[in-house]
Parts: sequence; C-alpha cells; structure tokens
Amino acid sequence: MDAPTPAPTPAGVRDRTARGDLIVGAIGSALVCVGSFGVGDPPRNSTTLTDLGLSWITYGHGKNLFGTFFWLGVFLMVFAWVRLGRRVATGAANVPSIRTLQRWLLVWAAPLLVAVPVYSRDVYAYLAQGAVFGAGFDPYADGPAHHPGPLVDSMATVWATTTAPYGPFTMGLLRVVTEVTGDNVVAGVLAVRLVLLPGLFLSLWAIPRLARHFGASPQAGLWLALFNPMVLIHLVAGPHVELLMAGVLTTGVVLVVTGRHVTGTAVLALAVSIKITAGIALPFVLWIWLSHIRSRRPVTARDIVGAFAAIVAISVAVFGVWTLLVGLGFGWLTGLGWADVIINWFTVPTFVAHLVTLVAAPFVALNLQPVLEITRAIGSAVLAVTLVALWWRHRHDEKDAVAGMAWAMLAVLLLEPSTLPWYYTWALAIAVAFTLPPWARATVVGVSTFMLIVFQPDDAIVFYKPFELTLAFLLAGLAAWSLLRPDPLRLRRFGRWAWGSDRTGSPEMPATGTDEVRKPEPAPGG
Repeated sequence: MDAPTPAPTPAGVRDRTARGDLIVGAIGSALVCVGSFGVGDPPRNSTTLTDLGLSWITYGHGKNLFGTFFWLGVFLMVFAWVRLGRRVATGAANVPSIRTLQRWLLVWAAPLLVAVPVYSRDVYAYLAQGAVFGAGFDPYADGPAHHPGPLVDSMATVWATTTAPYGPFTMGLLRVVTEVTGDNVVAGVLAVRLVLLPGLFLSLWAIPRLARHFGASPQAGLWLALFNPMVLIHLVAGPHVELLMAGVLTTGVVLVVTGRHVTGTAVLALAVSIKITAGIALPFVLWIWLSHIRSRRPVTARDIVGAFAAIVAISVAVFGVWTLLVGLGFGWLTGLGWADVIINWFTVPTFVAHLVTLVAAPFVALNLQPVLEITRAIGSAVLAVTLVALWWRHRHDEKDAVAGMAWAMLAVLLLEPSTLPWYYTWALAIAVAFTLPPWARATVVGVSTFMLIVFQPDDAIVFYKPFELTLAFLLAGLAAWSLLRPDPLRLRRFGRWAWGSDRTGSPEMPATGTDEVRKPEPAPGG
C-alpha cells in the first residue's frame, strides 16, 4: 500500500520555519550599518561625527571595534543568505512565500539606507557631477573640479577631473538632488539613496514575475538578485545608480515578454538613459517581439521591418526626449572611456595583461600599461564580435532571447576593460528568469563573497596582498561549498540550529545539493 501524500505546508508555517534565517540576515544588516560609521567612507572634512562626540570610532580601538561590527554583519548576512539559498533551491515545504521574502528584503535594506557609504566613494562623485551641472558647467565636458567644494573634497580624487559617464536621466536627477541639498554632503547622500530607491521596489515587483513567466522559482530569483549581500550592500549602502537601472531594466523585460512591446521598449530606453549598459537588452527585444507574432501566424518580412523600426523609433524618441530636456547632448560618450583608469584583474583582458607581464618578468621587464592597451583592444574587438554572435544565436524564441540578454551582460563583465562588484547586477537581474544548476548558484555565492572581502569598506583593495587574497579565496570557497553541502566543516555539534537541517522534521540535505522538486530548466543558453 502506498504511503499517503503529505498535505501541503500552509504558507504561515513555511514562513515561520525560515524566519530565523531572515532575522539573522536583518541583524547582520544592522551591524553593517553600525560598523560603517567606523570603517566606511565618510565625507572628508566633515565635522558631523566630531560634533556628535563620535570621532573616536574612526581611529584606534574604536575603529577596530566598529570594524568587528561591520565584518560580523557581513558574515551574518552571507550566512543567512546561504541558508536561505538552500531552502529556495530545493523547493522544500518550508520555502517562505514571495510576499514574505519581499517584506524581509525591505527589512534587510532599511538599515543600509542610513549607513555611511561603504566600498566606494561613487556617491560623492554623483553629487559633485550634479553640482557642476547645476553650476552651469557641462558634466560631459567639465570634471567636478570645476566647481570645488565639500562634494569634490569627498569624492575619490582620481575622478575629480573626469567627465560623467551616465545617461541624461541620471544627470538630470543628480542636478535636482544637489539643487535641493546644496553642499550638505550627508543630506546629499541620503537624498541620492531615496531617488534610487524606486529601483528596489521595481525589482521586487519585476523579478518574481520574470521568473514565474519562464517557469523558474520567484523565491530563487529574489534570493539570487536581491538578498545577495554583495548586491544589497553595494547598491543600497554604496549607493550606486545600478539600483535604479536594474529595477527599470527588469521591469522593461517583464513588459516585453508579457506582450506589451511598445511600453516595455520605452521602459528599456529609459533604463538606457540611466546607464548606457542597459542598451545591451534592446536588440534582443526584436526576437521576443517576432516570437510573439510567430505564436499566432507566420512571420513576414514586413513584420521584421516593422518591429525593428518600432524598437529603434521608440528608443530614439525616449532617449532623445531626456537628452533634450537635460540639454547636454551626447557628451556622455566621452565619459565611457574613463573606465580604463580602473585596473583590476576581474576581467579577461586585464588578467591576461597581468599574466603576460608576470611570465615575461624573468626575461624582459614589461610595463603593465602598454600591455594593457593591447589586451584591452583585443578584448574590445572580441566583445563586439561576441555580442553580435550572441544576438544572432539567441533568436529562436522569447526564452532564448532572454538567455541571450543574460549571456551578453556576462560577456560585457568579462571582456570590458574593468569590472566592479555592483556591475554584476546587470547579469543577475536577467538570470532570475532561469533555474540555475547547483554549480552556477554556488559560483554566484563564491564570487559574491569574494567581492565583499577583496574590496574593503573604506574603498581600499587587497587584490595584490597574498595573505588577504588567499583568505578571501578560502572564505569564498567555503561559502560556495556550504550552499551545496550543509555544514562542510562538521561544526553541527556546536550549534544544532546553525549547522543542522534546513527542513523542519526532515533529514539533512544530500551532499550534492541537487534534490530539486521541480524539473530544472536549462541554464541561459543551455
């Protein structure tokens, strides 16, 4: 006689079983916020902490204490994220509901809204670029140094003379912010976070819909792209314009795949006017549009020409309107080249340049810069060919086209001159449409954890420090392994909740981590 089928677990019970993980992550976020006041990137020449009698937390034992708070918070967020990832990957009965995850994501994000900027001083550059625009200069031709003041003092000096690489919508937004907040750096940072925050709400709306449309888990999508501590800390506490761009980008993709082609294309064009990288998605809209026509009748040459013309016309119109409103023209193109200033070995061209100089060292002394110029030129050529090839290869249906978007975003990350942690949101925001295999999810965990360590909260980097780099690799590997195998170090005896089962009343997950309830969807392009 067959065993009776267990009754479905009520949503309330499912939510309660995961609440411990979500609470731990929220505590971690609060600790990151507290710690940021000691080890983050506060405004330079600001007397705020001194006026509050808190200057002692930025040096000596005070800084060490708050540094401990910060890194403990990062650990707790990664720890909770990994445990939550094991739940959503298995499709087990105790996976929280979508609504519960959306609410808890806001709880995780809330403390970061008032944190001192961490991992980057880009927010001060945003403000300085907005201020130089408001002062009558052209931020696409004149660097922030043309309008000296507290905002320029607080930004990274390497960008003080460079021009803005952001689209017209972003520049108009930043000008409005600085006209309201003036030279008040603290108020400016908080205002930037508030105007970027709609991107988070758009992502919370769009990601579950994009995942569900293609048969993937909405909970897994939220876990991958938003609960990810690297994404959340960088985009919210950073903050970075990718927070807004990713939300608008994902919303546009959702509208397109659900048949609202004109509106979706307009929203994607808005994303391009925020940051030009979103433009990678637009060519793939053609294949999605034609796929929807093909589902009703055969596609004709007139359909192809009409869809292509509509996409171009809508994109040009939306981008053109914002360009005219802001009145800066197309000078943002010149700002894109400043990315070459950043040197890290996270992209293939820069890694190859480092490798060439290292291998050649016993025989000839090669300066890194001229080698970089060659490898990056080759990388740019390979990237151009790769993007065209991906666009043509992924033309068969809407799912194939969205997979092409994800691969194209990843290709840019790997082959452009330089990459920074928050850039990974470009690919993750699209990858939520697919049920990724265990190794891919573990790779995301490993890379995200690694990025949280090698980039330091005070904007320092440890790329070239052997001990710190080795430690980062080991901890990232442990985090990735923990996603696939609970308690890889056999620490269960020290804490039954922390290292035990992820399932109420169920045995520990198998070591493979592949016990998925739903039939896995192929990875992008797979």
